[in-house]
Amino acid sequence: QVQVVESGGGLVQPGGSLRLSCAASGPIFTIYSMGWYRQAPGKQRELAATITNGGTTNYADSVKGRFTISRDNAKNTVYLQMSSLKHEDTAVYYCYVDAHAFLNSRSDYWGQGTQVTVSS
Repeated sequence: QVQVVESGGGLVQPGGSLRLSCAASGPIFTIYSMGWYRQAPGKQRELAATITNGGTTNYADSVKGRFTISRDNAKNTVYLQMSSLKHEDTAVYYCYVDAHAFLNSRSDYWGQGTQVTVSS
């Protein structure tokens, strides 16, 4: 079974920075895109940033210029560097991996989420 584990969340002051990590493990044949979604209290889950296996990135307008997504294909890991954080960035951040696992069809695999709280 493919497992996706996030780390790096926490409490940070407005204007501060935080780096999230997400590692996929298990019987993975190929990873296509990877990325981060977030869900604030009382709101729907929304896309934050994604990156393809070729390195093409996509960002929500609300995070452009402040967040940077990157990946290490050798480690099956994706990162989200968050800077100039605002109160409205407070949310649970979920990592997803679009992968083809051995003996399974291509599917999205999700982590359990990591809390990011921006507060003074």
